Amino acid sequence: MSSKIYVGNLPYSVTESALRSNFSEFGDVSSAKVMMDRDTGISKGFGFVEMKSAESAAAAIAGLHGVSVHGRLIVVSLARPRDADKRAEPSPRGEFRATKRPVTGYGTGGFGGGRY
Repeated sequence: MSSKIYVGNLPYSVTESALRSNFSEFGDVSSAKVMMDRDTGISKGFGFVEMKSAESAAAAIAGLHGVSVHGRLIVVSLARPRDADKRAEPSPRGEFRATKRPVTGYGTGGFGGGRY
């Protein structure tokens, strides 16, 4: 069993130190990270906590899932590994050239449309 925990539906005011202190009630916390928007610096509303043991992670999930934090019911579950297939891969050059499109124009007729 993994010891990395996903924490979702967090209030935007929750900090990493608050997240760490809440999870430390269930065991030793290796790391706590609240995900922030890189442009605005505002919390995205979710984070990850890594516990030192799988037993303490299971206890934290059981104890904190569905708890109300500042009026929001938080979601606490095991973190899933990132799926490499779902990430967008860069498209090859020339993919969106007009020669590769079967139909050019703005539709199939009507006001201001039609094929040319």
